[in-house]
Amino acid sequence: MGKKRVMVPAQEVDLSIVKYEPEAIQAPHLTGFLFKFFVSIIEAPVIGSLLISYLKKKNKFIEMLRNTEIPEAPMFKPEFPPQEPEHGVVTLHEDGKPEDRVESALKCLPDYDLPGSWNGNQDPPFKYWKIRDYAYAYRSGLATPSIVAERIIPIIEDFSSKKPPQPLLISFDAEEVRKQAAASTKRFEEGKPLSILDGIFMAIKDDIDCLPHPSKSGSTWMHQVRSVKKDAVCVSRLRSCGVILLGKANMHEFGMGTTGNNPNFGTARNPHAPERYTGGSSSGPAAIVASGLSSAALGTDGGGSVRIPSSLCGVVGFKTTYGRTDMEGSLCDAGTVEIIGPIASTVEDVMLVYAAILGSSLANRNSLQPSAPCLPILSARDSLNALESLRIGKYTTWFNDVNSTDISDQCEDILGLLCKAHGCRMVEIVIPELQEMRNAHLVSIGSEMLCSVNPDCEDGKAARMTYDTRTSLALFRSFTASDYVAAQCLRRRGTLFLP
Repeated sequence: MGKKRVMVPAQEVDLSIVKYEPEAIQAPHLTGFLFKFFVSIIEAPVIGSLLISYLKKKNKFIEMLRNTEIPEAPMFKPEFPPQEPEHGVVTLHEDGKPEDRVESALKCLPDYDLPGSWNGNQDPPFKYWKIRDYAYAYRSGLATPSIVAERIIPIIEDFSSKKPPQPLLISFDAEEVRKQAAASTKRFEEGKPLSILDGIFMAIKDDIDCLPHPSKSGSTWMHQVRSVKKDAVCVSRLRSCGVILLGKANMHEFGMGTTGNNPNFGTARNPHAPERYTGGSSSGPAAIVASGLSSAALGTDGGGSVRIPSSLCGVVGFKTTYGRTDMEGSLCDAGTVEIIGPIASTVEDVMLVYAAILGSSLANRNSLQPSAPCLPILSARDSLNALESLRIGKYTTWFNDVNSTDISDQCEDILGLLCKAHGCRMVEIVIPELQEMRNAHLVSIGSEMLCSVNPDCEDGKAARMTYDTRTSLALFRSFTASDYVAAQCLRRRGTLFLP
């Protein structure tokens, strides 16, 4: 039996003596036949539970949860603390029309730089077209959504026909895209575009409903047990703004991984380095934006699934505050960590898409009582006022714990730019108990993932899942009720360390 461990209340922790300790995970590194054999062992009734228990003890998992007395009360769902009104922001109305919110977001942006966007300069030869670039091209007659569609369609088809296949989308209907593009083109010809997003091409992650496509969550069978009857709420809001929906983007099966690897359909590759992963689990959404084929995409994120692939692919991913976007119509709509968030090539495009999709569900609005959503005013005369109030926390020892200083140096440059050019303030912080927080998150999201697929696993579908998904599920099944409650105590405790 392990020795009981007692934590002092979070407010009494002396942060000045906290030392950062790099996490050293002790687990076998297996591939091929040995990996498949390992999965068969951990799924076995007796020996599997013994092996998983051994690995958890080696990584101090049991010590941190079951053998620890945590003084904080559990937080079973995120909470919104009282918040002072912010300066330099515009409040958005959740109950209003999506196109009206998008118009409000548009007014927050700096003036459109027409000469800078259309100067004919071919250096560099590749540049991302922002949403306002497409909007200008459509309104000035330089292009139409139908013309753009005919450029995009063969490229998407080419990715799926590569050997091995590297699909950005795993559900795609060229005629459906042409139909949407033709309708958008007609609206522009009549001078009646629905919003700045009209004619903008977007991809939707495969765990978010989007008619007429099935939602497979990257698996080979989910669409057989769950049919799609209507768009997810976020998708319907985009459609009302005139967005052209390309199809369902590739992903790590059931979101249970951070590489984006998908042996079921083929793995999307990083457009900047095809020999590398995109990161996951929103691999397809990040890759299609990074390739320049769509201005934006929707992903889901419970533990980095929007932010990780966006970072690895060099685009912008935004994990919204929990509850800001309605999760109805997604396969992860019953948890307490998942959100639907936008991915785009620029911050301004993320703002426009976020404005379109935001709006809490009635249940979350009643239980969470969030403050009104808002956006920073980034127009030339007001941007300094909007950003200079921002404090950027930097945990230096964690920040510098990288395999290559090229990474930390680039990040340092960005932080310097935010402080020097935009007036943000850097604050040195310490985050104690990082490993405990990671374990608490793993138990929380793992338990919710298991709950969502367990009925189908009991019905025999587990054998049709990929081996890494089955490995994750075997671990998740080892979590106990006491593990889950302890994790929620750590969830509250972690919020109390914030400066």
